[in-house]
Amino acid sequence: MTETTDSQTLIARLNGETAKIAWHELQKHYASGNVLAVATGADLIKVAIALHRDDRDQVQQWLDDDSVGQVQDQQAMDWYDNNKLLWALVIPPFVLVQETE
Repeated sequence: MTETTDSQTLIARLNGETAKIAWHELQKHYASGNVLAVATGADLIKVAIALHRDDRDQVQQWLDDDSVGQVQDQQAMDWYDNNKLLWALVIPPFVLVQETE
């Protein structure tokens, strides 16, 4: 397989694994510190690929510009109070979440 085919396969697989999930169902992951929030407008799949490929420079850039980060306590409480429905994607050990539009 070529790198392009590998990338296309990975993108297709990750798209297939992305799902909407209620915040209440993510509580144990949040409590473990394994939930990363992806900013609205950022590409959830690109973030997942960078984590999957251990692209530290890209991930650090997103952390620095707040495109990706830990879920803040206030945000978690708001999501809990509303049992917010979020896009989620598991890239072990992390669960990526992004607000639905």
